[in-house]
Amino acid sequence: MIREDAAMPVSRFAALIGIPRRTYHRRLARHRHGEPVKGPWPSPQVERIEPVAAKYAGHWPAWGHRKIHALMAVDGHLASTSTVERAMRRRGLLQPIGYTGERRELAKARKAAFAEPPTRPNQVWQLDFSEYETTTAGTWRLAGVTDYFAKYEHGWHISPTCTGTDAIAAVEIAIAEAERLGGKPLVQLLPVNPETGRPVRIKLVTDNGAAFKGAAFARFIASQPELVHIRTRGRSPGQNGVRERAFGSLKYEHLYRLADQIATLDDLCREADTYLRIFNQIRPHEALAFHRPIEVYHDPSLHPIHNIQSKDLVPEA
Repeated sequence: MIREDAAMPVSRFAALIGIPRRTYHRRLARHRHGEPVKGPWPSPQVERIEPVAAKYAGHWPAWGHRKIHALMAVDGHLASTSTVERAMRRRGLLQPIGYTGERRELAKARKAAFAEPPTRPNQVWQLDFSEYETTTAGTWRLAGVTDYFAKYEHGWHISPTCTGTDAIAAVEIAIAEAERLGGKPLVQLLPVNPETGRPVRIKLVTDNGAAFKGAAFARFIASQPELVHIRTRGRSPGQNGVRERAFGSLKYEHLYRLADQIATLDDLCREADTYLRIFNQIRPHEALAFHRPIEVYHDPSLHPIHNIQSKDLVPEA
């Protein structure tokens, strides 16, 4: 297709027909000189994988081609990332440009809140609240704890308030889930500091909200030998970035897509729990080299940080 009139800017026209602007200009030049435009070339790999990619993308419409490629690879469908991208583009299944830009900014987890980057689960937890408004039952607050290293989501506490009591309930859910995964009390899952003989406590990172600054929450933390509370600097949401990023995934990938079906508290609880299983056990996580959080939680060596550290230890030839 060659644009001969000036009714539309070239950049918009090129985006409309799905080609880069420079490709359009190259084809226009060939057309004006009477030379036929080459192609389209046969793409046997794209044609082979296109139905499979379309099936996966249709089942997980909130995910981009990289996560779809990771899911397909785990299930034995061998193809390159670019092949999956081309197959999804043919069906119009790619996410729009800039779709993850805002969430990538939230995912920049800064290290100022703790001295060293975690190298295993249960070293740094992040806690916060997020709001969601149902269609008929008003606004609810979701509180949840996520593991900084494994990106594992421990569970939700949902209530109409965001008080210290609600924050305590969210931490208790996280402790219970960690003990369920580890098969023993949380204090026994933590390594012992050889200098003090005490467990190395989990750093629980929160912002400076009133729920986390109150006396009730402080008393609760003081009663837990497994935890130490760290608050981020004021107006620095990036320091709690893993928690913010996970809330964004919950909303943009699931809740907002089903907004017309979430009318009551029961609906919200059901869908939040559904996504909890997806996030922990099914969804490939790019920051984890496309492993699932549950896999990295049980096998920390899968985390990319260990691969980077092992490469750094190899002496140069």
